[in-house]
Amino acid sequence: MKALKILILLTLLLSSTFTLISCTQKEKVVKLYYYNPELDRDAQGNILCSEKGLVPVERKIKSENIIEDTIKLLIEGKLTDEEKSKGITTEYPLEGFKLVKSELKNGVLTLTFDDPYFKSSGGACRSRILWLQIEYTAKQFSEVKEVKFYPEQLFQP
Repeated sequence: MKALKILILLTLLLSSTFTLISCTQKEKVVKLYYYNPELDRDAQGNILCSEKGLVPVERKIKSENIIEDTIKLLIEGKLTDEEKSKGITTEYPLEGFKLVKSELKNGVLTLTFDDPYFKSSGGACRSRILWLQIEYTAKQFSEVKEVKFYPEQLFQP
């Protein structure tokens, strides 16, 4: 009986600690870079497949690992109806595509993804835009100077 009381007290103590930790996380505004093809055209109206079409949208998140969680939020691909009405698009989420690891060292952010169905590939323009969306989203954080992707087969035409 005494052991049960101690177990209950420990459970309550741990629960209170986790609640306190989650309540102390501040909500932060981050930018997710999606794509508007109408902003990415040359004088003849051809799509350039460039960063000119990237459009930041703001989201609020609470996170212990703000960079990783921001990338995860980006690849969920959730756009509001208002954003869609402005011509903002994304091909995210990609079936099976997920961020499994992120590591920031000396300004280099290494992102490791699982892409079992090779959904990050499929045409030079498409692959480039998918890549740029992640890169620009990551580089909003001042500590990120360069972004590397693994495995290296990701985002191939």
